[in-house]
Amino acid sequence: MTDATGAARRVPCVGAVVVHEGRLLVVQRGTEPGRGLWSVPGGRVEHGETVAAACSREVLEETGLVVEVGAPVGTVERPSPEGATYVIDDLACRVVGSSAAAAGDDADDVRWVTRDELEALPLVDLLLETLDAWGVLDRLRPPSRPRTPSPPP
Repeated sequence: MTDATGAARRVPCVGAVVVHEGRLLVVQRGTEPGRGLWSVPGGRVEHGETVAAACSREVLEETGLVVEVGAPVGTVERPSPEGATYVIDDLACRVVGSSAAAAGDDADDVRWVTRDELEALPLVDLLLETLDAWGVLDRLRPPSRPRTPSPPP
């Protein structure tokens, strides 16, 4: 899909990076693109909406959680099924009130995950690598490692 100049259409989108008590909020996508895969909550920015307002709205619609939107974490571009380009601004968010999430809108499931749990899920393309490059994985509970027994005295 192209605009009037022939350039690929760019669609502004948001993603919410919500870390609470060492766990990341993720949703299982209920619609394309990425149906059945796990990602951070997010979606398209509606006409006249700020990026922060879109981020807050998407989290509420997909998880039932109220968040305070903070600083940008990073931006990625992904191809859309229609041939446009999704330009996704990911923002740090903090839960306000209860952290009890429930899937809604276009999410089939929602979870708070540790790093181990995140790495075990079927994720949308490049999510793990992107979150790692942005330092988000460092804020999650570390992978559990088997304890090595102490040598006898």
